[in-house]
Amino acid sequence: MPRVSQDQLDARRQEILAAARACFARHGYEGATVRRLEEATGLSRGAIFHHFRDKDSLFLAVAEDDAATMVETVARNGLVQVMRDLLARAVSPDTTGWLGSQLEVSRRLRTDPTFATRWAQRSAAIAEATRDRLARQREAGVLREDIPIDVLARFLELAYDGLVLHLAMGRPAGDLGAVLDLVEEAVRRR
Repeated sequence: MPRVSQDQLDARRQEILAAARACFARHGYEGATVRRLEEATGLSRGAIFHHFRDKDSLFLAVAEDDAATMVETVARNGLVQVMRDLLARAVSPDTTGWLGSQLEVSRRLRTDPTFATRWAQRSAAIAEATRDRLARQREAGVLREDIPIDVLARFLELAYDGLVLHLAMGRPAGDLGAVLDLVEEAVRRR
């Protein structure tokens, strides 16, 4: 039997994550049955669950993957850039899937204490990256100094959550770039 390289296993895992993200977004967590996950990935349940312990682990891996990408962007360019990137890709099917996954994470945070406990660490990483970025911006003299960093971070997090909800509800992106300009201006030094 031929050996499968780690690169091949990693590539297969990423393929499963991408297909599962779309399936969870389209059908929600409950509606993304194993049969639907098989159809979405083109793989058997055995192949899917070779990489992930169960459906819950698969969903958490999708959400973690999204959170890791977000943390990287926040650390490099800030939360407003995450919002700008999201807006730029708002019409993409991949973004629609990502938005659906975000809403499903929100729902599960409210209804599933076990998931909420597991997710707390990922959420903390995003919050920490945001606060670190804001602290660096303040040290560089770019960020306003009259408002505590925690308050600025919450303001940006609320703006982000509002944008995600707006787009996930299918509302038009329109000229939300101007709104993001306003959000960015609100945190900048005057």
